[in-house]
Amino acid sequence: MSFSGLLGRKLGMTQTFRPDGTVEPVTVIQAGPCVVTQIRTITNDGYEAVQLGFGEKKHLNKPERGHLQDNGALRYLREFRGSVEGLEVGQRIGPEVFEEGSRVDVSATSKGRGFAGVVKRHGFHGGPKTHGQSDRHRAPGSIGSGTTPGRVLPGLKMAGHMGGERVTVQSLEVIKSDPARGLLLVKGSVPGARNGLLYIRSSAQAK
Repeated sequence: MSFSGLLGRKLGMTQTFRPDGTVEPVTVIQAGPCVVTQIRTITNDGYEAVQLGFGEKKHLNKPERGHLQDNGALRYLREFRGSVEGLEVGQRIGPEVFEEGSRVDVSATSKGRGFAGVVKRHGFHGGPKTHGQSDRHRAPGSIGSGTTPGRVLPGLKMAGHMGGERVTVQSLEVIKSDPARGLLLVKGSVPGARNGLLYIRSSAQAK
């Protein structure tokens, strides 16, 4: 099967040992089981993609029941573009789509941090701590010049809502793929909170 994409749930972090005794920090991911709920083809849709369902939902509305039919009450539905060769609706897939040693990109919604200032949000150094500057320790400083251009330029780094954005970490190594337990161990950290939804696919850098 050429398809390499999966939905999962972040369980947390731990550490594991390589055969040579090296300790590696890993994120434990509940990778699937995912159900193929729809297949898009060039003939019918103009592109190739597969829609996967993951997780359980207590109640489905009528359109959801009609779309999912006998594939279960699935909570999340996400689409992965790419080859659909060897896939069919109702098929269940899990960690076996990724081999140990391969590289994956993991996307998720980052933890929300609320309204944050420029020091926390963008890493600004703040103002001087002396010479009469008693209230400028965490201020942004100048946000633009006066007469020219006489306005604040778009995209300027300022205080505002932090987190709660889609973040992708690329080229994480798969340390262990455990289809029997439905687990995937990847080196390093991945975005989002514990139990958050993860979007896992083969690394774009490896292609």
